[in-house]
Amino acid sequence: MSSLTCNSVGSTTKPGPGLTGVAVIVSATALVGVLGGLITAPAVDSWYRELSKPSWTPPDWVFGPVWAALYAMMAIAASIVWVERNSDDVCCPLSAFGVQLGLNLAWSVCFFGLHSPLLGFLDICLLWVMVAVTMAEFFLVSRVAGLLMVPYWLWVTFAAALNATIVIHGG
Repeated sequence: MSSLTCNSVGSTTKPGPGLTGVAVIVSATALVGVLGGLITAPAVDSWYRELSKPSWTPPDWVFGPVWAALYAMMAIAASIVWVERNSDDVCCPLSAFGVQLGLNLAWSVCFFGLHSPLLGFLDICLLWVMVAVTMAEFFLVSRVAGLLMVPYWLWVTFAAALNATIVIHGG
């Protein structure tokens, strides 16, 4: 199996210092988590509480710890890919990671910021695909990095089902 093709023709140099790259990955991932939380928090006790949700919706307190763990695992996975950059081209895996991270934040904006479960659902469908692409790309570089993305993909799958149900219930 080979990774998606990126523009790295003739490039044999490392992308940069290892710790700097890891710091950027961890910071970007944490920033998305913090911004998502800031966008989400005001709507949870008001708009979200009034939505018609399925009986299998987890209690509100579950989401914070789950997302914190998932963001940590995502940052570790992407950092592993960065560190392994000498063994494989990591342009595409880390580009996919960046796109899915942007879609992750966009979901908070669409669903909670704009109070639009439908826009949130459209975004989370794209997010689901990009997490799968990222996970597949990570597996090509490091089995551990790919495995670290599996819980995130499963959670996004669950969140997409929850989001879809809210849309169906008229949210």
